[in-house]
Order: sequence, then C-alpha cells, then structure tokens
Amino acid sequence: MSRSGVVVARAGVDEAPIIANLMQFYIHDFSELWFDREVEGELGPDGRFSDYPDLAAYWTDPTRQAWLFRINGLPVGFALVNDVAHSRTPVDQAVAEFFVVRKHRRRGVGLEAAHALFGAAWGVWEAAVVRRNVGALSFWRRAAASYPGVRDLVEEDHDDALWNGAVLRFRVG
Repeated sequence: MSRSGVVVARAGVDEAPIIANLMQFYIHDFSELWFDREVEGELGPDGRFSDYPDLAAYWTDPTRQAWLFRINGLPVGFALVNDVAHSRTPVDQAVAEFFVVRKHRRRGVGLEAAHALFGAAWGVWEAAVVRRNVGALSFWRRAAASYPGVRDLVEEDHDDALWNGAVLRFRVG
C-alpha cells in the first residue's frame, strides 16, 4: 500500500465491468472538451455514453493491459495501456486512457498510479495528451519528470492525422 493508500493492480477479465462503469465517468469528464463535435460526448437514448471501442481486447490481446486503482478495496480509477504510438516513433508502452475519480484527484493518487505503471514495465513509454486537456499535460509532465529512472524525456507538439496535442516520450529503466 502506498502513502495515499492506492493499490494499483492488473485488472482481471472479471473486473472488466468495473472499468466499463468507470469509463462512463471518464467519458463524462472528456465530454466538456468535445463541445464542438457532433457525436463525441453525446448521451445515447438510454442515458449512457457509448461503450469504449475494443475494451474487451484489453483482456485478450497480449499487447494491451487494463489496470485498476483502488483505495480501501474500492475502485478509484483505471488505466489502459497498449503499444500504439501517437507519434511516428515505436514505443513499448503507451498510456491509452488514464482516469482517477474526482474525489481522489489532487491527492497524489494519480501520480502514484502512474509511477506504479512505469515500474511495471521498463522500456520506451508514451503519454499523448489532447490539445485541450491542459490539466492532463501538466500531470503527465510531472509524472514522468518525478519518477526515478526516467530518462530521455522528450515532448513534441503534434497536429497531424495521428494526433493533435502533446506527445511525451521517455525511457524507464
């Protein structure tokens, strides 16, 4: 257990519904960034956001990992990690999605969770941040810079078919 009490562990297939439920809050938070888009961030007729595409692949594809963050046994966030780069440079691990529920933000939970992820897999990591998500960019800069063993930290600004925003790449280990 960590200083904030957060426990970070790989999510088993039986925990997929927990991540799917948390994903609703994640998409809700993101919806404010999609104010100028027709489809993204709209609720369906059932009052839910669309399901995350290919979430099931995080339990069947060996290049993908789902992680749950818990405090006192209760879920407080998740991460989806894969090897899909948003830049033209191959990576070993890419943070596809990262979420901490609002109650537990700004208390070190996200930072400890990110550091636990980095410690679980050495190699070249990437965290891509959409242009409008300035808070996330500040978070990922801090997370990468403060983890012991991170080296070769590079931040690039992309505005192309692959990505629109910052891409942080760094080596762990």
